Amino acid sequence: MSAAIVDWGAGEAKLTDKVSVLLGAERGGYPSGNSVLIRGSSESALIDPSVSVVAEGGAPVVVDAVINSHGHEDHLSGNGLFSDARVHIHHDDLPAAQSLDGLMEVFGFPEHIEAEQRIFFQEEMHYAPRPDAHGFGDGHVFDLGDVSLTAMHLPGHTRGHSGFHIDGGVFFLSDIDLTGFGPYYGDVWSDLDQFEQSLIDVREVEADYYVTFHQKGIIEGRPLFLEMLDAFHAVIGRRHNEMLDFLAEPRTVAEMIERRFVYRPHVDIPFVETVEGRTAKLHLARMVDRGEATEVEPGHWQRS
Repeated sequence: MSAAIVDWGAGEAKLTDKVSVLLGAERGGYPSGNSVLIRGSSESALIDPSVSVVAEGGAPVVVDAVINSHGHEDHLSGNGLFSDARVHIHHDDLPAAQSLDGLMEVFGFPEHIEAEQRIFFQEEMHYAPRPDAHGFGDGHVFDLGDVSLTAMHLPGHTRGHSGFHIDGGVFFLSDIDLTGFGPYYGDVWSDLDQFEQSLIDVREVEADYYVTFHQKGIIEGRPLFLEMLDAFHAVIGRRHNEMLDFLAEPRTVAEMIERRFVYRPHVDIPFVETVEGRTAKLHLARMVDRGEATEVEPGHWQRS
């Protein structure tokens, strides 16, 4: 059965008469997030049902379709809760919604971390496989009757990461979350060049409201959105320059991992080294391609 209808009260922010944001705990900070509910005349859809939606036991209306912006555990948390609803996700991330094995492929965790993360995803993030999930592509239109939403493929964070234009002047940015942490591209299904292009592409989106899954939540007006997007995008260049400075003398990836360019030194989570290593390798590839650094001896890179 589908999850019960619940009263979200102050936790529901209505942007239009058709579109609401179900605000997650701690301003949508991980592991929670801000889910978007669209009430159409023929169907209702929920984008990215968070752990807060699971904790509440459902949504304010019957949900006919769950739409996942991409294949990360915090965006898939409520998929199992809405068992009578269709599940949709970009076809490039479809394996992540269909099975736990598919979800683990997205990250590329080493074996000693993967076992722990599997348990965490199932027990804490409520991951439930949806082998019946449907794939969609860029430009796909979800028609809910008197309101529709259109997918915009914005890869880089994952292969299938997507945003959504929603009738009424709303755009869901998903994990282009405009935080000070900056863009995350630390998984094996991440791509630095694609993420940067997505940031260029999304800059052209005009909306009255921009919604992020984490932290920032609802951003009103294009000028503020562009200001926040510029600051978010600038983190990539800052990381890159910090890495170049670090390569003033020959360095290994292991040394770059220990130095940390993504997470602060006090952060203690199991996959820090995996993410730091993947991020460092992507930037090293960019440096070599640009002629900014060379592999001066096997496994050692230095600024040119």
